Amino acid sequence: MGINGYTKTEMVREMKVNGLKKWGYVAMGLLSVLLVSFFGFLLIVFLGNYVIDEEKLVVHSSSEMVDLEGNYISKLYNENHQIISINDVPDFTKHAIVSIEDERFYKHHGIDMQSIFRAIVHDLKAFSKVQGASTLTQQLAKNVFLTNDKTFMRKTKEVIIAINLERKYTKDQILEMYLNQVYFGHGVYGIGGAAKYYFGKDIQNLTVDESASLAALLKAPSHYDPVNQPARSLERRNLVLFKMLDNHYLTDVEYRKYKQKPTNLHITEQKFENGYATYIDMVIKEAKEKYDISYDELLNGGYKVVVPIHKKTQLTAYKYFKNGNYFPGTDSNAEGAFILINAETGGVEAAIGGRNYYFQGLNRINVKRQPGSTIKPLLVYSPALETGNYNPYSLIPNEQSALGDYKPKNYNEQYSKNISMFNAIIESANVPAVWLLNDIGMDVAKSYLEKMDLKIPDKGLSMALGGLKEGLTPLQLVKAYSSFDHNGDALEPFVINAIYDRNNELVAEVKIKQYKVFSSQTSWYMTKMLSGVVKEGTANRGKFNGDLAGKTGSTNIPGQTNGNKDAWFVGYTPEVVGTIWMGYDKTDSKHFLRNGSTYPTILFKKILSEAGREPSSHFEKPKNIDDLDSPIQIKPVSNVRSKVKFSPFGLFSVVINWDKPTDKRQQYRIYRVKDGKEKLVDTVTGQNEYRDSFVNVFNVPSYYVVPYNPQTNEEGERSKLVKPNIRNKE
Repeated sequence: MGINGYTKTEMVREMKVNGLKKWGYVAMGLLSVLLVSFFGFLLIVFLGNYVIDEEKLVVHSSSEMVDLEGNYISKLYNENHQIISINDVPDFTKHAIVSIEDERFYKHHGIDMQSIFRAIVHDLKAFSKVQGASTLTQQLAKNVFLTNDKTFMRKTKEVIIAINLERKYTKDQILEMYLNQVYFGHGVYGIGGAAKYYFGKDIQNLTVDESASLAALLKAPSHYDPVNQPARSLERRNLVLFKMLDNHYLTDVEYRKYKQKPTNLHITEQKFENGYATYIDMVIKEAKEKYDISYDELLNGGYKVVVPIHKKTQLTAYKYFKNGNYFPGTDSNAEGAFILINAETGGVEAAIGGRNYYFQGLNRINVKRQPGSTIKPLLVYSPALETGNYNPYSLIPNEQSALGDYKPKNYNEQYSKNISMFNAIIESANVPAVWLLNDIGMDVAKSYLEKMDLKIPDKGLSMALGGLKEGLTPLQLVKAYSSFDHNGDALEPFVINAIYDRNNELVAEVKIKQYKVFSSQTSWYMTKMLSGVVKEGTANRGKFNGDLAGKTGSTNIPGQTNGNKDAWFVGYTPEVVGTIWMGYDKTDSKHFLRNGSTYPTILFKKILSEAGREPSSHFEKPKNIDDLDSPIQIKPVSNVRSKVKFSPFGLFSVVINWDKPTDKRQQYRIYRVKDGKEKLVDTVTGQNEYRDSFVNVFNVPSYYVVPYNPQTNEEGERSKLVKPNIRNKE
């Protein structure tokens, strides 16, 4: 009998069956492991290919900004890069990097299992997140594709990407990408920039000890900074040299030799001209909004950005904006903004977003302010001319009166029965502007702003004086005024003419955009009138040679009688259109401008003059439109006198004289007064004499002279009444 009723034969048979089952389970287990490993490998490959975006592997390279002639202006960077080829990197520099960062770099396939297991054991003991043991390939994966958080999921992704990077690229390609991506401190990314910054050398000229010093930075750039932490840096450098010895990249003699050498730095920091800060930020913004090129992509993609900047104007404006004498605030914190565009294209030639503008700061060129009287030509006078019911010498009421609930007043408290549009603009009178806006209609007036894509929600007559709910930005004002300098077509300002990639392939190009707003006739009339503002009106302060048209503007502080909130000058030459705004970011009882628009006017002229922007050409009248003569200013008739002259055949004449006019276009109306009745007897032009023939010497009449403006059909003040004495006849 066998055990438990089993025969010996049956027991042997049972043992064989159980043995086969166990081996079957083992085989199935091994097969499962193989299948899981196989599908896991496929998953890693698939996920790696899915996660890797090859565009991100484009080596970060500083983009540069050049002007229209190709002259270098500035770097576009937030990271100081100088891209190198792995072929230019000395072997000992490569050896220094891999010795300290990943000594098995040339042996593993993206991950180093020995280091991984060691790190896992360490983390399990510490009961903390996975850390350390990353290969160069893993570091590249993390720097390019992942965040810096230390989680199991992020570590898993890192491994997946690293394995696939090793499958796609050679070791030299991976090392090149790594060396161009990694941070070396002091804002320097990439070993090419690091060699230049710390040692003033190109990468191929580095020595062994210098290479070791750079490799020493990689673990913690600020901690091992040779500038601020020389002792730590030297200690770490010597550790790198020892690792090179340990990995047989250096002999013992070489190791001792380089270990004894001091670290001789030659800091070569690239100077960044803050004068371009506003312009650069505008380029970054436009690249994203118009061409869908992101901030990081533009700054790090090695692009060449062609811009319409005028370097001398930009830096001249930057210099004067630093000078507080030109900003009349209650303290030194008065702010300002300046924008200048090309009158033919709309390209921005200069831009200052603030007196102390910093990168990615508040760009006051794009901040809405109350425009004051600068809006009058846009919202009132040009639309009025467009109706055909008015011309520059049309007379407009200038008497203070209420229009509904609104009763405007002139800033100088001076009024007259009527005033010409020309003179109203020159004097920046408020009453005629409000009256005219009411006459043409607010909807009609606003429609012209809407033509250039400028919408204002306001509905009150105070719009005529710049009293807007939201206001306009300096950039919007320049855009609007460009219509006067461009035959009635407003230009869309831009800061990017073209963008070329690192292979010099064109990737973006500007399409000049313009809006048909006013007729050529209206724009020419406005140019002539605004030229008058500069020559003899509110913008006559400051020196400027050449044609310049423009308008001043200022806004009062609510509830305060002294000082201003905003001060403006918007001006243009045959070549450029620009504006300067001055004020505070927040105006209150202690922070306001002590003076008005005189300061931005003077500064505008100062910048353009010093930058060589005084135009050699003149404003040119478009073909087939009417020109506009300068205004005739009516002046009182002075020193009127009369006498009787004897003529042949016993006839008598009365001769009346007065002072000679300064303007030959001036007309004079001669009125005769006889038997209590007045009669206009003649009109003379440019003369200071009138002869009334066939006078009855027994009843000699009296006379008076009235100056007359043929442009406005307006009479001036009559002269005194004169009557010749018959006894004094000649």
